[in-house]
Amino acid sequence: MDTWKRDLQQSIKRGEDFLAKSFDVDAQEINAVAKEYPVRITPHWQKLMKEKGDPIWLQVVPEVKELDEASGVDDPLHEDIDSPVPGITHRYPDRVLFLVTSVCAVYCRFCTRKRLVGRSADISDKTIEMGLKYIRETPRVRDVLLSGGDPLMLSDAKLEYIISSLRAIPHVEVIRIGTRIPVFLPSRITDDLCAMLKKYHPFYMNLHFNHPDEITEEVKAACGKLADAGIPLGAQTVLLKGINDNVEIMKKLMHKLLTIRVRPYYLYQADMTKGTAHFRTDPSVGLKIIKGLRGHTTGFAVPQYIIDAPGGGGKIPILPDSVVEWGEKEILLRNFEGGIYHYPRPEPDGVDGDRQKPTPQFVEMDLR
Repeated sequence: MDTWKRDLQQSIKRGEDFLAKSFDVDAQEINAVAKEYPVRITPHWQKLMKEKGDPIWLQVVPEVKELDEASGVDDPLHEDIDSPVPGITHRYPDRVLFLVTSVCAVYCRFCTRKRLVGRSADISDKTIEMGLKYIRETPRVRDVLLSGGDPLMLSDAKLEYIISSLRAIPHVEVIRIGTRIPVFLPSRITDDLCAMLKKYHPFYMNLHFNHPDEITEEVKAACGKLADAGIPLGAQTVLLKGINDNVEIMKKLMHKLLTIRVRPYYLYQADMTKGTAHFRTDPSVGLKIIKGLRGHTTGFAVPQYIIDAPGGGGKIPILPDSVVEWGEKEILLRNFEGGIYHYPRPEPDGVDGDRQKPTPQFVEMDLR
């Protein structure tokens, strides 16, 4: 048996499993939540759980708060409404989301797709064929994001069938996978898997990291194998209350990601999914974090802060206010320290006069 499959077999799935491994939990509460939203925690992740309530623990251990029906909805992003055929969400003009499995190595308690993952039979071959057919027959689709569940939970053979089928479609230029497997189950990133993926470039991976403690030697090795296979790696992070909702933790995470050849990509505001309200911060927290990163660290260490708009509005970047005023002759800009600077606008006739001379003085601090 493959090592990664053996690791899955040794995962925690019930309250009694926590107790057997000496974790301090209420097994009945765990099981009550697990009836509605499944539980699985791999041995690798178990080793990172140092104490009850730490950032690693909070992401994966069920809480009765998840059963709160008062806030949130099952499908906040309207993925099902924007689905022309089962398994496909087509919200943006030139790209689709293609759900190829409903299974994950570990079930995040804040998951946007709590309505789907691990709760029913896996996605059928028939559904996958319907998705492939839709993509073949929709020429404007140039970019396909495979997600789920986690696509790397599929066997190499099944994953290659899907990827090779997509690569055979002339108008599909880019194939991506969204995965948390390198973080949750690094043993899954085998030489055989990397050799297979390498055949289908251009191929990209969006990895999911939320806290610097997730970046271990095993994770570094897994990401190294993928990067050595020529796969560009980007990181998506969810802003989570009590886990990563401050500048210093986020900066440390972004710095550590770059050391393992993973580039920060998106910082997501937590979605309004039923059973996840206790994870959501106010959006002002995310803006404060971005302000604390921009200018204070390397530019490509700063992710885009995104709200995926409820009701299917799509991803909307949320930015600190850098333009203070649009004047007729110049604009006023705020830098990362809060200083205000003048930037002259071009002359209508294209001739740069005195207006183009930069204003040298430091005008004012922190106009907010």
